[in-house]
Amino acid sequence: MLQIGVLLVVFFAIQAWRARELPDGPAPPLAGRLLTGGQFALADADKPLLVHFWATWCPVCKLEEGSIDALARDYAVVSVALQSGTRDELRAYVREKGLDFPVIEDADGELARAWGVSGVPASLVIDRAGRIAFRELGYTSGIGLRIRLWLAGR
Repeated sequence: MLQIGVLLVVFFAIQAWRARELPDGPAPPLAGRLLTGGQFALADADKPLLVHFWATWCPVCKLEEGSIDALARDYAVVSVALQSGTRDELRAYVREKGLDFPVIEDADGELARAWGVSGVPASLVIDRAGRIAFRELGYTSGIGLRIRLWLAGR
């Protein structure tokens, strides 16, 4: 039992260390054109929101796609596709995978740099006040993100 506790402490310490460069406090500005053609602006968000940075070339991101898609049915989600080809290639990827979550294209990595994202996947939960409540770099379970969004809405 002690070994499991030590492993959990080590795991969470590594996760916190990896996420150290992600922003904390007020969320940086985020706005852009969605693949569907609409516009997104973080300033318009009035409920907890998941901002999820990912890439089509990232194997870990592919493991999370289904969870992010399911989460978007119940919570506010916006994703940022980092350096994932042309807009048409990204649209084709989303269509082929049957993904329905909102996607902002970040072809040059400008949004990722502004948010301190140096690796993907990166997930940040923004609370109603526009502050970053939780930040994760690397794989995060769907249930873990649901709990974080629920806590951010309390």
